[in-house]
Amino acid sequence: MAAVLAAALVAGGIGGGIGYWAAERNDDGISSTTVSSGDTPASFKRDPGTVAAVAAKALPSVGTIQAKSGGSQGEGGTGTGFVYDQEGHVVTNNHVVASAANGGTLSVTFSDGKSYDAEVVGRAEGYDVAVLKLTNAPKDLKPLPLGDSDKVAVGDSTIAIGAPFGLSNTVTTGIISAKNRPVASGDGAGGSNSYMSALQTDASINPGNSGGPLLDASGAVIGINSAIQSTSGGFGQTQAGSIGLGFAIPVNQAKNVAQQLIRTGKPVYPVIGATVNMNDKGEGAEIAERGTGGTPSVTPNGPAAKAGLKPGDVITGFGGHQIDSGPTLISEIWTRKPGDSVEITYERDGRSVTTTVVLGERTGDS
Repeated sequence: MAAVLAAALVAGGIGGGIGYWAAERNDDGISSTTVSSGDTPASFKRDPGTVAAVAAKALPSVGTIQAKSGGSQGEGGTGTGFVYDQEGHVVTNNHVVASAANGGTLSVTFSDGKSYDAEVVGRAEGYDVAVLKLTNAPKDLKPLPLGDSDKVAVGDSTIAIGAPFGLSNTVTTGIISAKNRPVASGDGAGGSNSYMSALQTDASINPGNSGGPLLDASGAVIGINSAIQSTSGGFGQTQAGSIGLGFAIPVNQAKNVAQQLIRTGKPVYPVIGATVNMNDKGEGAEIAERGTGGTPSVTPNGPAAKAGLKPGDVITGFGGHQIDSGPTLISEIWTRKPGDSVEITYERDGRSVTTTVVLGERTGDS
């Protein structure tokens, strides 16, 4: 960032120098006429619904999170979170706070400069959602309104707020580029992946935006900015930046997870009771011939078994969505709730079969 900012300053200096040189060159005794523009109208105001108006209303409810591990090195990082309720709960990404979850420290700093210590209420690694609580929450907290991510349409305007590369209170804009985008993301630290059926946006999202809100044009939260697709960082950078491919956890899913974490401190995942191949892509999600750790690939008397699924079956459809891989299937399953009945299409011996599965549940991250 220092290099980028320095380049901007150098460019400004060069521009100023050229401008001054040109003025000197034109100062040859020949008079010129200058026409001044009018003053800014006294009645100028930013109407509700403009980006500036939405940002001004939302910024006080968005905080920059500083996470430090409990180790001797005190390593950590910066992310973003937003006020969920007046009790002081703040929603963010799990990967933002994971380094400080066991013996570390967390603080949240808001746009007015006030900072508050925070503690983890609960984390869901698979969903990449976490809930914090401010230890001395002020009474004037204003939760951000939550929208309905199911009603979002491709082309809708988006506004992202966060702290890219530590630059707090940064606002960027874009549109919804796609919906139901299956995304498997990891933090690069060897932890398990998280899976989401994401909202894709071209609003500029960079490291530090994680956990921040993706807003619609009315200022309602429609997603939690979580991941980016980027080219590898050049010029010695360790973190690559935005190329216009950002992904957000739909707020309807994030809301369900946050409520569960606030109630019990543990996430609950819907499951089909079968192990699928996570490597192959393009033909569907194949149920493994063998399970892991000595367990069967299809849980006896579990949801998949009751629906008639067997090892070797290839799931190609789930709830009306095409399935091309194991990660895509998990992304779709986790948009549902335990107990939901979902239509599944699978292939067996070259024949396509449709059945209904009633999702089971798993508590906690395994």
